[in-house]
Amino acid sequence: MTNLVISDGLAAPINGSVDLLIVAGEHSGDEHAANMLRALLRKNPGLKVCALGGPRLAGAGAQLLVDLTANSTMGFAVLSKISYYRALIAKVVRWVGTHRPKAVCFVDSSGLNLRIAKGLFEQGFSAKAGGKTKALYYISPQIWASRAGRRFEMVKHLDGLAAIFPFEPAVYADTTLPVEFVGHPFVSPDYVAPVKFDANGPVLLLPGSRRQVVAKIFPVLLKAFEQSRTTRNAVVLYPSDEILATLQSANPPKNISLRRTGEAGVPVAASAVLTASGTMSMHCALAGIPGALTYKTDALTYLLGRLLVKVEHIGIANLLLKAPMYPEFIQGAATATALAAQLRECLDSPQRLAQTKAYATQLHALLRAPSQSTAADWVGGHLGL
Repeated sequence: MTNLVISDGLAAPINGSVDLLIVAGEHSGDEHAANMLRALLRKNPGLKVCALGGPRLAGAGAQLLVDLTANSTMGFAVLSKISYYRALIAKVVRWVGTHRPKAVCFVDSSGLNLRIAKGLFEQGFSAKAGGKTKALYYISPQIWASRAGRRFEMVKHLDGLAAIFPFEPAVYADTTLPVEFVGHPFVSPDYVAPVKFDANGPVLLLPGSRRQVVAKIFPVLLKAFEQSRTTRNAVVLYPSDEILATLQSANPPKNISLRRTGEAGVPVAASAVLTASGTMSMHCALAGIPGALTYKTDALTYLLGRLLVKVEHIGIANLLLKAPMYPEFIQGAATATALAAQLRECLDSPQRLAQTKAYATQLHALLRAPSQSTAADWVGGHLGL
């Protein structure tokens, strides 16, 4: 069957019908959703899946309707694309109403996904509104950090939530929303991490996956690496061509190589890391790579964030451990001099390495679900599989 296109621009299901629609708006969500989908399709190879996500979901077996990872943005940069996102939400709601999947699985990206869930409810398409489509959410919005009141809206519009951090079910305890801790995808047995520790390896520089943040952080990381005076080379990982262009505009020296995340399926070995907050920092923490964490953004976004976000640490590994596994250097504190000192200690101190390894062991234990149920099992259960 040819790939039909409906009038608002989203393709119809190639097979004429669809069981599951996945919506993942960012690179990390695309990765997590793809891992979940591969496991789901191994057990249910006939499942028909469409997605708004990225190349990893497409590679895992979903029919990709829109590449959302190409438009990943944050902070006040979202305002410039508000008309795009409003139109997209309306398109997705109409698409679900037309093709009636058994479920929509939203993955992270709460700003987009919770609005789509609300639209499905208001149009009567979701199960909570008497429709045929369940609204599922995989990877909870960080309501424990900011805007906790969102959970009451989520109860109205969602049929279930799968959490990846052990403390998250308790955050919803005062609601009727069914929440299950399914373990973190990075500790599943078949997951291949993009990084690993090697005492003799290069330094890893990770400026993030969003262009606005990368543009501010990467020059600082370059200076920190230079000031550390290490004789090692460095590797910079990037998730997309857009980020590659931003990195290249900073003119990194020849001893710093740029490599696409997950390239050739081979983990990058590293002896130490300077990383932005985000998904890759968790990869490094679980791998036991010593390092430090940094974050810089525009002043207005940062000030607003300070008002909204109420957490002791911005690094999720630090939050889980309730300890600074990766010392944090935010905004004005994120100087090349401070980060260079951290890098030297990570490379030269056996005590720092031993402490990092101990923290990594604790993290693995914390992130394993007490049962054998996985995110794929959870979605499959809601689909009646």
